[in-house]
Amino acid sequence: MIDFRRGAVISAAESWIGTPYHHMARLKGVGCDCLTLLAAVYYEAGVIPEVEIPFYPPDWHLHRSTERYMDGLRDYAREVDAPRLGDSALFRFGRCFAHGAIVVEWPRVIHAWNGLGVVRGDASKPNLSDRSVRFFSPFLE
Repeated sequence: MIDFRRGAVISAAESWIGTPYHHMARLKGVGCDCLTLLAAVYYEAGVIPEVEIPFYPPDWHLHRSTERYMDGLRDYAREVDAPRLGDSALFRFGRCFAHGAIVVEWPRVIHAWNGLGVVRGDASKPNLSDRSVRFFSPFLE
């Protein structure tokens, strides 16, 4: 049985498409980044509670080795070997896993990309295909 919330995650994510990229913002149609997009979408879909995100500099992943994004994600999701509809993909950028996306049907994702905003993407294409990736699911099944 498929959890109906998986479809709700995709519907919520699609409603954010076209939102401009803006570091730490979390307002549909106005701005978000890849972390705040995930927090907003999973909250909107009723999967997680509202997440208070502490300040982080836009280039934190280039200067530190602490897995801040992945450690925070683990508070709400468990790592899985293969993604399903509505799970998260976390890509390595810089020294850490620092770019999140919502899986539509792997390798198709929805993510917030600096300079483009929230877009549909393909993780088999350049800019993502050459990155290490890990998958997380907030669903219990």
